[in-house]
Amino acid sequence: MNLESHIAQLAAQAQIIRGLAGDIAPTQAAWKPDPASWSVIEVVNHLYDEECEDFRAHLAAVLAGPATPWAPIDPQGWVTQRHYNERDLAQSAANFLRERERSLAWLRGLTVADWDIAYTTPWGSITAGDLLASWVAHDLLHIRQLVELRWQHLVVAVAPYQVRYAGEW
Repeated sequence: MNLESHIAQLAAQAQIIRGLAGDIAPTQAAWKPDPASWSVIEVVNHLYDEECEDFRAHLAAVLAGPATPWAPIDPQGWVTQRHYNERDLAQSAANFLRERERSLAWLRGLTVADWDIAYTTPWGSITAGDLLASWVAHDLLHIRQLVELRWQHLVVAVAPYQVRYAGEW
């Protein structure tokens, strides 16, 4: 496990997320291509809650020992329960970036960590290393989602003009 590399990647990915969520009008921030999709602001608030209540908290619990219980989470439910789409995007992005900085400081403070220590969940065993790798991967999944949302919004916004000259999506 190369902790420094993962810390650097999480820091870089936070800046990518900041860029993808920046300079967006409130209507675009709340726009969804269909009712089942998330908006940009929902993605950013999801990332914020995952930063606080999932990855950092669960990794700390696993590293503390396998007997430490995990706090329950409901990422899908939080989207509507916590009214993500009604929030201010700039404030939401600032909240995420603040928490990411806290996470990075916490990770930098891990001088000795057993990345092979495992926690047994209802769906199977997960190691501390699995959690850290999944944290980095989770960002990438949502970066892809934010890019796709910006693409889809552009396609709708420029109609009747088309973007096919740009290349295949």
